[in-house]
Amino acid sequence: MQLMTLKARLREKDRQRFFVTFLGGKMVGIVLAAAVVLGPGKFILGTTVHALAPQADVAIADVVSGTNTAWTLLAAFLVFFMQAGFMMLEAGFARTREVVNVLQECIVDTCLCALLFWAFGFAFMFGVGNGLIGHSWFFLNNPPAIYPGTQGVAFMAFFLFQFAFADTCSTITSGAMVGRTGFKGDLLYSVAVSGFIYPILGHWLWGPGGWLTTVRSGVRMWDFAGSTIVHTMGGMIALAGAIVLGPRLGRKFKRDGGGLPPGHDMTVAAIGGVILWFGWYGFNPGSTLSAIDSAGIGRVATNTTLAAAAAGLTAMAMVYPRVKKWDMGITINGFLGGLVAITAPCYYVNATGAVIIGAIAGPVVVLGVDFIEWLRIDDPIGAVAVHGFAGIWGTWSLGLFSTGQFGVPKGLLWGGGSTGAKQFFAQVWGNAAIGGGAFIVAYLVMRAVKLTGTLRVSEEGELEGLDIHEHGAPAYHPEAAYMGKGL
Repeated sequence: MQLMTLKARLREKDRQRFFVTFLGGKMVGIVLAAAVVLGPGKFILGTTVHALAPQADVAIADVVSGTNTAWTLLAAFLVFFMQAGFMMLEAGFARTREVVNVLQECIVDTCLCALLFWAFGFAFMFGVGNGLIGHSWFFLNNPPAIYPGTQGVAFMAFFLFQFAFADTCSTITSGAMVGRTGFKGDLLYSVAVSGFIYPILGHWLWGPGGWLTTVRSGVRMWDFAGSTIVHTMGGMIALAGAIVLGPRLGRKFKRDGGGLPPGHDMTVAAIGGVILWFGWYGFNPGSTLSAIDSAGIGRVATNTTLAAAAAGLTAMAMVYPRVKKWDMGITINGFLGGLVAITAPCYYVNATGAVIIGAIAGPVVVLGVDFIEWLRIDDPIGAVAVHGFAGIWGTWSLGLFSTGQFGVPKGLLWGGGSTGAKQFFAQVWGNAAIGGGAFIVAYLVMRAVKLTGTLRVSEEGELEGLDIHEHGAPAYHPEAAYMGKGL
């Protein structure tokens, strides 16, 4: 019965056309599949593949270049995101009446830095020139496709990465000047920092042919990711600014029976600090400029983590006996100091060295805060201690704990002997040259800006609060704050 039904259906014209079309399609599909499978096989086994061998080499170079460029851009994005961390950290440590000012300064400093670095900052720092300053690629004109000396990193990607570093140095400066700096004055000194001080002094070590790159007695200064170039320099500029500005109105120092006022929002400050820690994985591992260096990236990232962890704990433990409290502010600044310290030696030390460097960086931050307080210098965020003093320690530590396995001689405390002593001296000398130079020039700049009458707001403006006086709006709605509403 079923057979008769099938025969009857096959006699229908529509079903005959469907059957022929369906069967023909299957046959065509089989033929195409066989061609795909057998064709490349014959091609691969034939002599044609040998003719393409030179092109394969070019393709590999392109892959390496693309991979390293992508890694450098990813690191640049992470470092740029540190601006969010700085904004939250500084805002949290500040008073409620100056939060908008902190946020606005960080945003506008970033905008200024981008344009200044594009116009001439990058040329001064990374352009081909002499031992003191670069003088090529102004306005990024006529650049090569690949930045020289890198493993295929695109020129513009390298520029973006270095702009993010320059922006960090400028932001560090504002941390010690919170609460009393006029916005016009901030614009003026930021032009000097991002356009001239940072790039010109940075060229000495990181630029092509910088005078601190010269090998003397078999050694030269090293700073892998910026304990000196970014952090010591930023800390010393911040110190100059805080000295010239003077303390906030009503600021009573510890030796006079007072102390550093607490931040208004430690939740925001803590989150900002952790965002900075996260961004440091672009700062330090990204400075390899090579995704191919997998061992180096892993070592740097691990050392960065261990140093920060050790520093946070030692700073907290050092302060506890004084107040019998587990202080949040010093814990945050402690692990930030560990991150700053490991930035220079992160590639050249092992995990043990990283823990030691971090464990010492924590007390360095605490003692640095004490010292600045004793000098009656008002640094609301602790920028000088965290970036300046921890940056100095980190730069020196490279000459003490380098393992000698990664292109730098063994450190003085790692069995380096006389060569280790020379390396340590090179670190101290180079750090002093850049840090001291930054302080002197920044002090003169701050004095010059002060002469314009724009560096510090008026007494009335400071008492009113910078948010209202300079920007016309508070960070928190006054009625909502009074009513306890979280607006």
